[in-house]
Amino acid sequence: MVLSSMSPHSIDPAANLRAISEDLNRALKEAGRKGGIVTITAVTKKQNPARILPVLAAGQRVFGENRVQEAQEKWPALREQFPDIELRLIGPLQSNKAADAVRLFDVIETVDRPKIARALAQEMQKQGRRLKLLVQVNIGEEDQKAGVSPREVDAFLALCCEQYGLKIDGLMCIPPADEDPAPYFALLAKSAARNGLAELSMGMSADYAIAAQLGATSVRIGTGIFGPRS
Repeated sequence: MVLSSMSPHSIDPAANLRAISEDLNRALKEAGRKGGIVTITAVTKKQNPARILPVLAAGQRVFGENRVQEAQEKWPALREQFPDIELRLIGPLQSNKAADAVRLFDVIETVDRPKIARALAQEMQKQGRRLKLLVQVNIGEEDQKAGVSPREVDAFLALCCEQYGLKIDGLMCIPPADEDPAPYFALLAKSAARNGLAELSMGMSADYAIAAQLGATSVRIGTGIFGPRS
């Protein structure tokens, strides 16, 4: 199915979610991994609540947003109806939004520099909240992307722990577009294993099956579920 050529109104997000879950389990079986162990993060950037509700009704509870402000506009009301939602920040975080992010999100996947690590440590202590944290790795060392260089991952993790008292749960990456993602996913998995990290957020709509086979614990799917963004 080629989603890019379809009207958003002709797409069934709940059916797409089921198909992706089945595809993931096939990929996991081929790789000798247990089925059902990869979490689907439904990416709802620029999706309104009317588009999200069918996916919630289908049982999806893990969602990803790119911007704090957009998440603030739609998720508090949805959480009143579905209090067991897990909300993940998968886009860049500015330090002046750290308080709002800690208040709203359950997982932040884009810890990428000391200033953000310090701000999150301060806000979690102030608010008495413990969020799951992932370090974003600029796995292809691309100038236009945020993230820690693969060569600096170990040192940055040590800084987060020793200087800011943060427990980092895993790593996240976005491989270069139009390249084979497998070597980049393998590199991220190796970095996580070396540092004893259990969480690997890698893989999106075009490459989630490959990511699952190479150790992903969560994949971030937007257009694969909802179709093209309006």
